[in-house]
Amino acid sequence: MLKMILKGVVIGVANIIPGVSGGTMAVSMGIYDKIIHAATHLLSEFKKSMKVLIPILIGAALGLVVVARVIQIMFDKAPLQTNLLFVGLIVGGLPAMTKKVKGQSIRLPHIMACVLFFAFVVGLAAMGETEGAAADMTFNAINVVKLFGVGIVASATMVIPGVSGSMILMIMGYYNPILKEVNRFIDNLVSFNVPGLMDGCAVLVPFGIGVVVGIFAIAKLIEIIFTKFPYVAYWAIIGLIIASPFAILMMNSLGTISVVTVLTGIVALAVGIVVAMKLGEE
Repeated sequence: MLKMILKGVVIGVANIIPGVSGGTMAVSMGIYDKIIHAATHLLSEFKKSMKVLIPILIGAALGLVVVARVIQIMFDKAPLQTNLLFVGLIVGGLPAMTKKVKGQSIRLPHIMACVLFFAFVVGLAAMGETEGAAADMTFNAINVVKLFGVGIVASATMVIPGVSGSMILMIMGYYNPILKEVNRFIDNLVSFNVPGLMDGCAVLVPFGIGVVVGIFAIAKLIEIIFTKFPYVAYWAIIGLIIASPFAILMMNSLGTISVVTVLTGIVALAVGIVVAMKLGEE
């Protein structure tokens, strides 16, 4: 239970860092298939699915609310080391994925899937280097529909390994506005500011509903793909995993580079690899 919560924390934190994919972190920790199965069989296997989803959701919520602020401080104080920590967390999960295709002959569709998805993630990172104009967050019917749609898109990309939901939000101009609303909502909750909480709900509720709808919709599609084309899907994910470190380093500031930051960054990279391998153990 505790281990699953910790994995959820990693996924929750990953989903708010531009360039980092929560789906990739789930793959690295060996729980991606379990989450997809639980989401798509929630009604038919309710108790079994909830045993998987509840600790993951608790951990993700803790990651978003508590650890995310610590991670943000880490990015501000030690950007290179923090980025390399996440790179390590991703790279550490690559051996577990390559085991799934071990012994299988590599065919042209496998190579194409790997290369195309590598190019897709790196291309998204290149597009997302500069965030577009901040989205309008005023409360009206049109913006409620937009927030619902943005929630669907963001959550769908969060579920797909290698694609950063926060990076998509950044490209769409919703990343900073949504993050500010989440932090404002937490502050209002702590101070029990009811009017502030109501204002926050006007933004976060339609976005949250969209997130839930998007997760379940894309999870079913992914399950079908893994059932019909498993090795093409695995090679696509390998391409996504290989591309993710490039996306992280392209999307985030690395701060001042020195001998000390490089050496400590290497240590952070090694720690990330070890943690990912440990979390990936059954």
